Amino acid sequence: MNGEKKQKFDGYAALYDEWFMKNENLFTSELRLFEKALGDISGKRLLSVGCGSGLFESYIDCSNVEGIEPSTDMGAIAVKRGVNVIHFGLIEEVELPCEAYDIIYFNGSSSYMEDLRLVYEKSLRALKKGGRLILLDVPKESAFGFMYLLGKNLGTYDHEALHGVMPELPYPLGLASSGVWHSSDEKISILKELGVTNFNFYQTLIKNPMYTNEEPEEVSDGYKSGGYVAIIAEK
Repeated sequence: MNGEKKQKFDGYAALYDEWFMKNENLFTSELRLFEKALGDISGKRLLSVGCGSGLFESYIDCSNVEGIEPSTDMGAIAVKRGVNVIHFGLIEEVELPCEAYDIIYFNGSSSYMEDLRLVYEKSLRALKKGGRLILLDVPKESAFGFMYLLGKNLGTYDHEALHGVMPELPYPLGLASSGVWHSSDEKISILKELGVTNFNFYQTLIKNPMYTNEEPEEVSDGYKSGGYVAIIAEK
């Protein structure tokens, strides 16, 4: 890493995985949404933009999953879990082949990107006709998004205004604070401007964040109630 720019998730790989394992039911809810959004991936070529540690991929057949990951810490774990990391860096730096992938997905990574139009446009070019761009995220307008923005702006979760309303194990503040956080409508609007007309939406984490780890939730249609949302755009 000498001379390299430190990325947002460098140094957080173990903490990231540990948080999901401690919030096991919340993770199961998000994994169900992830699997529902991907659908049948047999024989398909996938690209995970911001694949992180490959935690979610370790629960599916990731033999055809390629990854892009800025953090060498996270990416190294993803490789061990079977993800073919094709670039340790930003998607903005990569020249993706045209019409090469069946599915390109951003699992939480849009929340750490400033210029969504640039990366979504690049991704759509790299999709085959009929391919799907899948955006899984904590929406800015959701209860979780609001909580993370509060923590980011206060510089702490341990604030008197938040006493009694926070989940037992909130998302690590260092990761929440480095997020940009976008609304679902913002992402949908960008995709429509790029010519997408066919959408599907799924969501989970409907409960108040204080209670989402009590038991796993089922996936439901829509995007206006969930703390984790999947926007599926067909090319």
